Amino acid sequence: GRVAYRAPLVAVNEGMFFLFGVNKHKPWIETSYHGVITENMDTVLLDPPLVALDKDAPVPYAGEICAFKIHGQEAPFEAEVLNRTSGEGVLRARGPVDCEQQKEYTFIIQAYDCGAGPNGAGWKKSHKAVVHVQVDDVNEFSPVFREPVYRATVTEGKIYDSILQVEAWDQDCSPQYSQICNYEIVTQDTPFAIDRNGNIRNTERLSFDKQQHYKIMVTAYDCGQKRATESVPVHIDVKPVCKPGWQGWNKRVDYEPGTGSKQLFPKMHLETCDGPLSSVRAMVELQTSHIGKGCDRETYSEKSLQKLCGAASGSTDLLPAPSASTNWTASLLTDSGRDSDLIFRFDGRQAANIPERVVPQNLTDQFTIATWMKHGPSPGLRAEKETLLCNSDKTEMNRHHYSLYVHNCRLVFLLRRDFTQMDTFRPAEFHWKLEQICDKEWHYYVINVEFPAVTLFVDGVTYEPYLVTDDWPIHPSQIDVQLTVGACWQGGEVTTPRFTQYFRGSLSGLTIRPGKIETQKVISCLQACKEGLDINSLESLGKGIKFHFNPAQSVLVMEGDDLESINTAMAKVSYINSRQFPTPGLRRLRVTTTVQCFGEDTCISIPDIKAVVMVLPPSEPRITIAGVERVTWPAAELRTATGVTLFKDIRIISTVTKSDNAFSSGTTAENAKYHNCLVTDRWPMWCVHLVSGVDSMAHYEQAIRQVRYHNWRPAGLSERKFRLSCSELNGRYTSNEFNLEVRILHSSEAVEHVNHLAVQSQYMRPVHHPLVVHTVNSDHIAGTPPAATVVIVMCIATLVAIVVLGIYRIHTTHQEGTKGDEDGGKEPEMDWDDSTLTITVNPMEVRH
Repeated sequence: GRVAYRAPLVAVNEGMFFLFGVNKHKPWIETSYHGVITENMDTVLLDPPLVALDKDAPVPYAGEICAFKIHGQEAPFEAEVLNRTSGEGVLRARGPVDCEQQKEYTFIIQAYDCGAGPNGAGWKKSHKAVVHVQVDDVNEFSPVFREPVYRATVTEGKIYDSILQVEAWDQDCSPQYSQICNYEIVTQDTPFAIDRNGNIRNTERLSFDKQQHYKIMVTAYDCGQKRATESVPVHIDVKPVCKPGWQGWNKRVDYEPGTGSKQLFPKMHLETCDGPLSSVRAMVELQTSHIGKGCDRETYSEKSLQKLCGAASGSTDLLPAPSASTNWTASLLTDSGRDSDLIFRFDGRQAANIPERVVPQNLTDQFTIATWMKHGPSPGLRAEKETLLCNSDKTEMNRHHYSLYVHNCRLVFLLRRDFTQMDTFRPAEFHWKLEQICDKEWHYYVINVEFPAVTLFVDGVTYEPYLVTDDWPIHPSQIDVQLTVGACWQGGEVTTPRFTQYFRGSLSGLTIRPGKIETQKVISCLQACKEGLDINSLESLGKGIKFHFNPAQSVLVMEGDDLESINTAMAKVSYINSRQFPTPGLRRLRVTTTVQCFGEDTCISIPDIKAVVMVLPPSEPRITIAGVERVTWPAAELRTATGVTLFKDIRIISTVTKSDNAFSSGTTAENAKYHNCLVTDRWPMWCVHLVSGVDSMAHYEQAIRQVRYHNWRPAGLSERKFRLSCSELNGRYTSNEFNLEVRILHSSEAVEHVNHLAVQSQYMRPVHHPLVVHTVNSDHIAGTPPAATVVIVMCIATLVAIVVLGIYRIHTTHQEGTKGDEDGGKEPEMDWDDSTLTITVNPMEVRH
């Protein structure tokens, strides 16, 4: 009852028979594979090789491998059967594989047999195997630097371990080709080296003076020795060793007169080498001690300057210029001062007795003593008194009535009052201890006495005495007193009267004025410097800046806690000279700076600055005298009581002022200048002092126009020639020589002259000298005279008499004239006669 199934037999090969329709076993493959593929290639090398086995072999179809299939990650690979019988296969990439995009892949692979028959029905698949594929890199990319250019700065003189580091990178994916294994400096003969990490160092000490900048080219190599396509430039700047100090200033600053205030350090800044600053203190000092009496001041004489400043009249000059009437200073040593400066130098061996006619007899309870003094420390441990001024007994006794002296750098004023009904102690010695007394610089000292109070002014600043000692009054006596300068006269209690307590130093302008004291305004005017330091635009200084000037404005101290503010403030420091014609030459500048850091007293040392201000020579003014140059006068008019006017139409023009109307306008003494005029007769030579004082140009023109010429005996004279010249600013600038010709007509000539008056002769034609004007910029700071500044004139008109025959002829002629009168009025024969020459002397003194 059972039916036996018999499978069909198919002859495959001769002698062999296989059974179709049977597929008993699944293919078999390894459980995992590891593969390597080189990028841009297509074949994967697998380990172990891709081989599938089937136990149904050698049965056709069932024992053959028909396919390998890949699952997962969308892997860019495919497997191909190379031999169906052996089961060998190959793994290939479907397209280019790029390591830089993905370095490895993991996916599943299975093998499939061919099924039970030709149609593939009944196929079986193997288990899943894991395939790991690694993409091998190809060195296709060159190194590239991360920056297009590298820069660094080094300080000269240092050896650096690393100045800077350059860095390159490579796009290749593998460590072998993506890593940079070496750097190289391409530029030849440079003092630099580079290591494999890209660190650049210097191989020798660099010098800023030798070379300030280096440019080197650097390349890189990856570990496959592929070189960078482009080298990178490296710029290295060499800077000098950082030295704290002021930078950006000029050693010389030129100053043009009349330009006002000029900045001294417009681009200066302080280099602190990045120090942590807490404060900066800078002191700017203008050194002008070599100029006159310590700085550029007006060049008027002491007497003229007192009038300009409005000082009270009645002062006595105890150190005037030596002359016939002031000969007590002739034996003193003098320094050649500038312009009108008259400086007396005392070396401890000179002194002068003031004549009794000069000495004020009654000082009263109010008086003023003023002087310029330059004094240094006295030699020796116990220095003696050094007397500037002393009024002592001339004989018998040795009492000092009043004196002014220096002792151990202290200024002492002694005042012993005369005995009155109140016989009590009174203030007698007043002591001041000041640095100025022994600093070897010029200072202006004024002692105002309002007994019993005494006040000292030094350079316009008030100082009260630190010590006042009392003494008994001096009992009255009949002993004469002697006023001395430079020492004290000891006329009694010694065998031989002599000077003692000699002064060592320099004095100028020593005056005493009884009955009045000076105001502080006048004192400040008398000693005021016309040059000094200034701050341009005070309002723009920062709030954190503190500044202070000394009274003379020769020292400026600035303090601040912010470096930028200090730099801004120092850029505004200026020099100013308000004189229209300043003293040309050098003024030295010195800047001393102290820097403090947080938690330290002084952390940085700032070198001092030494510079100069060069005051350029001013444009010289021109003084021009113009007027009628030829006049004719009848001889009869010369014999009249009024005589003839010589300079009726004279005009003096000076370019010290900007316009001519400045000479005719009324002015005060503060805006006047100084003038000096000289008149001479060109044939004889006889000089007479005519006029002096401080006044306007118009008034001095009027004074010169009042000069009249008389000659009661003009017989034999046909003409007279006069020459007028003027100098300005105490002789500093001189005018042209104005020549006046006076033709003298006698009786017959006078009639002919009258007939020709209708036709003006050449002698009456006004001829004017050409006026050459140099433009002078008179824009000054406040206090400078305006355009209507009028010149202070001292006119010395000198009319000339005969010198050829000398004084003897003058005397002889005068005797002959007298004898002729006695003989009945007979007029003697004579070549000339000036015995009755009349000159009006100083007509302005009455007006003043």
